[in-house]
Amino acid sequence: MGELPEHVAVNREYWDGMAHEWVEAGERSWNQTEPTWGSWGIPEGELHLLPDDMSGLRAIELGCGTGYVSAWMARRGAQVTGIDNSAEQLRTAERLAQQHGVALELIHGNAEAVPKPDESFDFAISEYGAAIWADPYRWIPEAHRLLRPGGTLVFLGNHHLVGVCSPVDGSFPITRGFQRPYFGDHRFDWRDAADDPGGIEFSLTYSAWIRLFRTTGFEVVDLAEIQAPADATGVRSGIEADWARDFPSEHVWTVRKIG
Repeated sequence: MGELPEHVAVNREYWDGMAHEWVEAGERSWNQTEPTWGSWGIPEGELHLLPDDMSGLRAIELGCGTGYVSAWMARRGAQVTGIDNSAEQLRTAERLAQQHGVALELIHGNAEAVPKPDESFDFAISEYGAAIWADPYRWIPEAHRLLRPGGTLVFLGNHHLVGVCSPVDGSFPITRGFQRPYFGDHRFDWRDAADDPGGIEFSLTYSAWIRLFRTTGFEVVDLAEIQAPADATGVRSGIEADWARDFPSEHVWTVRKIG
């Protein structure tokens, strides 16, 4: 299989070590009858990330974690594959799939190099997962390879402003002023963060995303910038609700493979 890229190896160790912290959240999400998305739990009825009827569709979740998004798609009729970098996360996904009687194909692997043939899927999605933990210059072309012509990719992750406004030392909370260049490196290494040390994440400017989509062979269908609900309180991953009402903390891209 060869040596893993540094960020893949780092993130695998990070997520294997903290997978136990996400078991309860995964169980809650598996029990939901309707999806909610992102840190602020935005209802599917507002964001429309999934087709209402996925009967006959082949779908893949890139960075599936505990597998709840894969389960939501399977319950809508899709034939679903989930791939994740963390074996420990997949153990939870496998247990919950068996417990709920949901058929999923689960693969331990890197979403930048999925062991599936070209044009294997009609629909691909990532809620965080590959959307922030994989290098977009690798995983976006890989998603394009996996999708049939006309297939759709949807992904939700941190808005670029989150990285730009995050203190350089990784302390919380993020600020209302820029802490690093908007046009800086697209790689954020949080291993030595002052608060909640993490793995290696990725983020692009919006012009870079659009250029990447165009050169890869995707057309943009939609972009949503997520605002925290009016009644949201507290802090999510170092982001205060008041901040996320004034500035977008998350985004959702929907793109379609040309051809």
